Amino acid sequence: MAADSARRLVLLRHAKSAWPPEAVDHDRPLAPRGRRAAPLAGRWLREAGCLPDLVLCSTARRARQTWELAAAQLPGPPPARFDDRIYAAPATGLLTVVRDAAGQAGTLLVVGHHPGLQDLVLTLADPGSGDGSALDRARAKFPTAAVAVLELSTPWPALQPGQARLTSFVTPRDLHAAGLAEPSSSE
Repeated sequence: MAADSARRLVLLRHAKSAWPPEAVDHDRPLAPRGRRAAPLAGRWLREAGCLPDLVLCSTARRARQTWELAAAQLPGPPPARFDDRIYAAPATGLLTVVRDAAGQAGTLLVVGHHPGLQDLVLTLADPGSGDGSALDRARAKFPTAAVAVLELSTPWPALQPGQARLTSFVTPRDLHAAGLAEPSSSE
């Protein structure tokens, strides 16, 4: 990839998790609603042509499960790296992970947690570019299984605040409304 080529950073918040009393936070699994929403995110990535070259995923169980369910909707899942630094990371920590690991990826997907992902979107997005309504929605609420897509022209190691354009922000509710959800036998 040429240094001036556009890159995409895709941020996927893990899907809705369960709160079993015996589980520590890192080991919480997806709830039934999360198991339905994660494939929606994968279908949206496929339909939007937003296929990652590399995935960086939190080691938390709910994040790994989200990625597995989303990846099953892609034509060929890309390499995935599971990184302890993503779990509970603030925006600055996530930015370091992205700078360190992205390499030559044209599209990088990070599967992580709130509030770090939301704060990273708000840190990187230039408010004067991209989709202003998407930025307003991402600022107001970044629900589970939401996907944000940022475009940038800077090389990954040089990525700085305010250098990206937020081009898409979708939630499971948006995807249901758009008819991307497949009805299940329990609905």
